[in-house]
Amino acid sequence: MNDLQARLSRCFSAVFPGLNAQQIAAASVQTVEKWDSIAMVTLLSVIEEEFGVQFDPEDIETLASFQKIFDYVGARRKVVND
Repeated sequence: MNDLQARLSRCFSAVFPGLNAQQIAAASVQTVEKWDSIAMVTLLSVIEEEFGVQFDPEDIETLASFQKIFDYVGARRKVVND
């Protein structure tokens, strides 16, 4: 598990404490019962604070899984670091 994945997993654990590592890696709006609009706002806030990134409002509805958020944050961090 790389640093980004580990840190993002901790963010998910903070918002969805009942999920184990495998469930977090496979997490999506469809697989996590408690992933509603309030959980989404909370999750994105936690991630923004952890990584120092900001989500574009038009992108938020596409961020419906751990993998999509992982890809998005990874791309944002690369742009910031370049």
